[in-house]
Amino acid sequence: MERARPPAVSVSPHVDLVLGATACCLACVVTNPLEVVKTRLQLQGEGRPRGTYPRHYRGVLRALGAVRRADGLRGLQKGLAAGLLYQALMNGARFYCYSHAEDSGLTRRPGGTVAAGALAGALGAFVGSPAYLGVSSAFETIYRTQGLVGLWRGVSGAVPRVMVGSAAQLATFASAKEWVEELQWFKEGSWIVALAGGMISSVAVAVAMTPFDVVSTRLYNQPVDERGTGKHYRGLLDCFVQIFRKEGILALYKGIGPAYLRLGPHTILSLLFWDELRKLTYRHQQHGV
Repeated sequence: MERARPPAVSVSPHVDLVLGATACCLACVVTNPLEVVKTRLQLQGEGRPRGTYPRHYRGVLRALGAVRRADGLRGLQKGLAAGLLYQALMNGARFYCYSHAEDSGLTRRPGGTVAAGALAGALGAFVGSPAYLGVSSAFETIYRTQGLVGLWRGVSGAVPRVMVGSAAQLATFASAKEWVEELQWFKEGSWIVALAGGMISSVAVAVAMTPFDVVSTRLYNQPVDERGTGKHYRGLLDCFVQIFRKEGILALYKGIGPAYLRLGPHTILSLLFWDELRKLTYRHQQHGV
């Protein structure tokens, strides 16, 4: 006999804003060292023909060791403050939008989770884009030299990247959780269900996001002229084309190892924390526990 489904866990979009931001910030603390290594690998050899540049970082573990030797343990958490701000802004907005889509019934329609994830990702990328550039003095410097619009430099690369990643993440997570629940391998309501769903989702996210991640990293890190125009790339498409022509198609997956090692655990932990926080909040709202 098929067991009855538990009632759907649902919280208000305003609560999901806080829960999503909190879950992703917790995951960020754990995974930030791999983000540091991933960025250095992706910037390695920029603007030079393939085969003509030295490789300073050969492999994830060696890169972690190289960063630690050069910059110390604090170097492995470089940019953590900016990362936390970015995660809070981007994912707070993203989960807020996705929660609205759930409330409206969009996620129950065919392809609805993909559409909701993509829309939520677009909003999250736009809201979080300034934080990707840094904090405190970075904001002040960019605002003074490039104006308010300068805080959204690189957003053209970030929005497609996060849209694709968000659609893959949330749609795959929802489907994977439902599949695992139907198999009844684990106790009903177990946190392992969310863990398994997050593990499946993490693979889809890494495959979908890495090319956009490489391009976004290049766009954000390129020097700009006095008008704020990039000196290496004119935009998202130009960056894709230049990387493909000069470095080959595999360059779009440069750093996929550390990208998965960062995106994988980050996706798994974010979704696990979010799912568990939602369940705790739902139980509190329903039963006052």
